[in-house]
Amino acid sequence: MTRLSAASDGRGGITRNRRIVAANTALLIIDVQHYCAFPGEGEWEHIDSNHIPPEHTYYFDRVKEHVLPNIRKMQACCRKAGIEVMYTVIESLTADGRERGLDYKISGFLVPKGSPWAGVPEAIAPLPDEIILPKGSSSVFVSTNIDYILRALEIDYLVLAGLVTDQCVESAVRDACDHGFLVTLLTDACGTHSQQRQDASLNAIKGYCRQLTTDQLIAEIESPAG
Repeated sequence: MTRLSAASDGRGGITRNRRIVAANTALLIIDVQHYCAFPGEGEWEHIDSNHIPPEHTYYFDRVKEHVLPNIRKMQACCRKAGIEVMYTVIESLTADGRERGLDYKISGFLVPKGSPWAGVPEAIAPLPDEIILPKGSSSVFVSTNIDYILRALEIDYLVLAGLVTDQCVESAVRDACDHGFLVTLLTDACGTHSQQRQDASLNAIKGYCRQLTTDQLIAEIESPAG
């Protein structure tokens, strides 16, 4: 099946608003890791988890109450359906991060090779044979071989979730689309630092992806194809 035929609307046109095909789908969980998901760890190590400043409460609440539980639900559904579950984490290939992209160097994002900050939280821990891709740039398509891997796995449909919506997630959405994948973004399994930023990002990328809630996609996967 080609990506063009996968996107056919049945009337001679093409569309991204297509239900996924499990055998040709991957779930990609972006940067949900100890470096950036929890107060007191990684880039947030200066924040006391018992005294979170008001300007950061939205983000950490979003991760705890929406991102993690919805990703966990999506993982379970995908594993049952035989859908590939993959992860990307911010992690350098070296101890000093010398191969990181310029933006990561300027921003001070450094997760040394093998650091516990690259770990995926226990709540959504990868199974032993699930793929984890370390990256040193905002877009996973820039600093990893994900395009090669997805094509080798015969993936046409890519489901995205993770952190943060208007940065690395948004970059992955656009690049996945430009690389010829049909993208579904889980709107309640991604998060950023305010509701305003979340809404603005979802609106900005709605032309690049299909946007569903976790429960909507689970219902689609579990329902017979019409």
